[in-house]
Formats: sequence, C-alpha cells, structure tokens
Amino acid sequence: MRNKLLGEMERYFGRDARRINHARRVLGYAEQILSREKGDGEVVTAAAILHDIGIHAAEKKHGSTAGKFQEIEGPPIADHLLRRAGFPEDKIGEVLTIIAHHHTPGIVKTTNFKILCDADRLVNLEDEKNSREG
Repeated sequence: MRNKLLGEMERYFGRDARRINHARRVLGYAEQILSREKGDGEVVTAAAILHDIGIHAAEKKHGSTAGKFQEIEGPPIADHLLRRAGFPEDKIGEVLTIIAHHHTPGIVKTTNFKILCDADRLVNLEDEKNSREG
C-alpha cells in the first residue's frame, strides 16, 4: 500500500519535485517515530504521503498555499487517491481528518495525528535551518 500511495502522490504532483521530496521526507520521519510510538502504520503512512496533497488546488483556487487552504482542498483529493489505491475503507476517515487539520496541531488528539504533525514539523524545522545557513 505504501508504494501504491507514493505512486499516486507522485503522479498527482507530476514534476513538482519539491512537494514530492517533502512528502517522502515526512514519511521517513513518521516511520522513525512509528517505530517507537504505538500508532497505526497504515494511517500514519497514508497521512504522511498525502498530508500536503491539496497545496496545488489551494494555490489555484485561493491564490495561496496557506495551511488553512490546504486543509480545505486536501481531503477530497486524498479521498480520491486513497480509494483508487484500494486503501482500507475503515481507515480513510481518519486519514482525511488528519489531512484536514494538520496545520492546526492540537485539534485532533490521536497518536496518529501527533506522529504526522511531529514528522512534518521536523522536516519544516530542518528546511528552515538549511535556508538560514544557505
């Protein structure tokens, strides 16, 4: 399932290497955190891969990549990609909830949500540090 979702995400983003690499890096951190925390691997993996899937639609519809717009636009796109990949039906809702709130930490209080937010935060902090040093 992991590879199917990576393929769906990469097809969706096309030549946007920045977004693809970000998702892959978040997935890497999420997998590391999962090895120590008791989250649902399928949910966390899917959320990590698809968490920013609404960024292009946000920019197109709202003229902004702001998190609040990604949270609006991401779930319907993620829902389509999850179903196309054959993701377990009973877990789709939780993945969509995580995507719909991942820029507003604290709203959802599940372990899976926290793992995704921590992984995303680590990648973003790393990027900030690199941009200051570069």
